Amino acid sequence: MNYSRFLTATSAARKPSAIRIMTETLSRAPKSVISLATGSPNPNTFPFKTAVITVDNGEPIQFNEEMMKRALQYSQSAGIPELLSWLKQLQVKLHNPPTINYPTSQGKMDLCVTSGSQDGLCKLARKYDFLIIEDDPYYFLQFNKSWSPTFLSMDVDGRVIRADSFSKVLSSGLRLGFITGPKPLIERVVLHTQVSTMHPSTFTQLLVSQLLHQWGEEGFLAHVERVTDFYRKQKDALLEAADKWLSGLAEWHVPTAGMFLWLKIKGIYDVKQLIEEKAIKKEILMLPGNVFYTDTSAPSPYFRVSFSSASPEQMDMAFQRLAQIIKESL
Repeated sequence: MNYSRFLTATSAARKPSAIRIMTETLSRAPKSVISLATGSPNPNTFPFKTAVITVDNGEPIQFNEEMMKRALQYSQSAGIPELLSWLKQLQVKLHNPPTINYPTSQGKMDLCVTSGSQDGLCKLARKYDFLIIEDDPYYFLQFNKSWSPTFLSMDVDGRVIRADSFSKVLSSGLRLGFITGPKPLIERVVLHTQVSTMHPSTFTQLLVSQLLHQWGEEGFLAHVERVTDFYRKQKDALLEAADKWLSGLAEWHVPTAGMFLWLKIKGIYDVKQLIEEKAIKKEILMLPGNVFYTDTSAPSPYFRVSFSSASPEQMDMAFQRLAQIIKESL
């Protein structure tokens, strides 16, 4: 069966996300691997620690600290492996589809779990009559005390749709955020949700709602400050390691928000092989800059590292190894 005729041009043009592939690679990697690749928030910053959920006709479901960290973290796009495996077996038992043993080229059955994101530009939007979508997931992770002004704060005639996320400050696995914008446009988003995911997870909404009502606005912002302080220290540790091992080999700008550092290796036109092959052999995971280009085949001297999860000692070790790789490649 050739399914291409059923696909829209947009769908047919989609390629696997390098970041999502790296997340899956990391889930299978040995514990000895030092990951500076994915932007997974450090689970030690999540406020939820343990949970016990009672159920009818069964034993209580318990989330210890390790299970809770996993439950609140990013996972594979198709779903967590053990759930997928169980559901596939259920479908075989109930329906025994003939396609279960077909090769992929003939339409083998598969299954995935789906989930139930400045002044001058504002003036241009008004002049040329376009909208601004302000996707700002790292807004709460700004290291400077005076936060940057937002497009929404300058939106005098209803041209800004702003997307905020709890992923970086409460937990990534909640998959919960909120959109602010003109009522007629937000209504269209709600209508689309009704016929797509139906609604966001009720469990996560109740969980977050109770927490925020308990904290209040000041309590939430105090939590944000604690999380930001953690990532500020992580950033400083990574920069210290970069100064120690990569001075003269690479250049970078100090980040003012988020959980990433972008670096440019001097004297190497394209770092793809260095990052995707040589660094992995030394058990360092990073992302080459070209995966963020519109043309992912284009060469790039840049690469991105995350300082969210690795310890200062691991960051130091990773950059020591990286420095040696760069010297050998020059």
